[in-house]
Amino acid sequence: MKVAVVVVAAGRGSRFGSTIPKQYLPLNGQPLLRHSLAAFCAHPAVRGVVTVIHPDDQALYEVAAAGLTVLPPVHGGAERQDSVRKGLEALDGKNFDAVLIHDAARPFISRRVIDSLLTALKETAGAIPGLPVVDTVKKVDGDRRIVATQPREGLWRAQTPQAFRFAEILAAHRHFADRALTDDAAVLEAAGGTVVMVEGDPGTLKVTTRDDLSGLDHQAPTLLEPRTGSGFDVHAFCEGTFVTLCGLEVPHTHGLAGHSDADVGIHALADALYGAIGAGDIGKHFPPTDMRWKGAPSDIFLRHAATLITACGGRISNVDLTLICEMPKIGPHRLAMVQRLADTMGISAAQVSVKATTTEQLGFTGRGEGIACQAVATVMMPVSE
Repeated sequence: MKVAVVVVAAGRGSRFGSTIPKQYLPLNGQPLLRHSLAAFCAHPAVRGVVTVIHPDDQALYEVAAAGLTVLPPVHGGAERQDSVRKGLEALDGKNFDAVLIHDAARPFISRRVIDSLLTALKETAGAIPGLPVVDTVKKVDGDRRIVATQPREGLWRAQTPQAFRFAEILAAHRHFADRALTDDAAVLEAAGGTVVMVEGDPGTLKVTTRDDLSGLDHQAPTLLEPRTGSGFDVHAFCEGTFVTLCGLEVPHTHGLAGHSDADVGIHALADALYGAIGAGDIGKHFPPTDMRWKGAPSDIFLRHAATLITACGGRISNVDLTLICEMPKIGPHRLAMVQRLADTMGISAAQVSVKATTTEQLGFTGRGEGIACQAVATVMMPVSE
């Protein structure tokens, strides 16, 4: 299932009382919007994330999304429903099967909830997360006098992200563009589509007031657990006078063939970091079909992987990679490679290990046809329920 995400961030937050829209205010050192963008980018099923923003917020958005692999933002409309439709239309024609629609004011997203929503879409056109109402519900008049006690059986509090089959929710939004409906599930319901409820997450709280933002700061995850990822890459020799390894140009009788600079060390390491957080591989974030990355320095890929880990609230513990080749000799360059990788990831050189070995003249590396690299990375990530 090819999944897209529309993050709605075009609101002005008038009730919040800030000169800066609340979705760009800091939460745990990062813009509030960045938390949800990073969580979606890290989910292996997500293939595209588009954010709907206010035209005046372009600079704020660029800071919030820096280093994340997201689609260009689109400008919102007068109402939330208009903004969602514009976000969906920006994704039309890209062959997405499903879409998650999310409010930027909910920064903490559970991967369990996303997985439950996508599983539900195999049987229905729409699914939303929610929590059963456990408090007594009172109905009041204009003077706040209680006029009735409402039965709470069957009542749930809806959350986001809400998940839909892409074609059906886009058609519903287009058909009911002139009607004010409370959420995206209501739009599909109005079109006759079936929407089911899955169990949400109490931690998926919505920021409405300054007190909400302060409260979420205190509720931020502090317990970290280790995650391990591995990476492997190969590049063949071609004509040239140097090879790029771990960010350094090493003189050699040949170069390495590849779409970017063919840095086999960084490619393996970046894949190990992506793998540690379940974020796919380099090809997902930097497709070789995209000419922007032709000849690009692989430092970009490694820095992006490290930034994504930080944006998810994690940190790199250590990395270890082994270059496999007969030539060139790695030893004279090893310490410089360690420092270059550490600087790119923003960690200490003591957390980086670079080694080299041969295959005793066996296989393609033994025949001098190319270079291989394997890498292992351990990162510390917030414990998720």
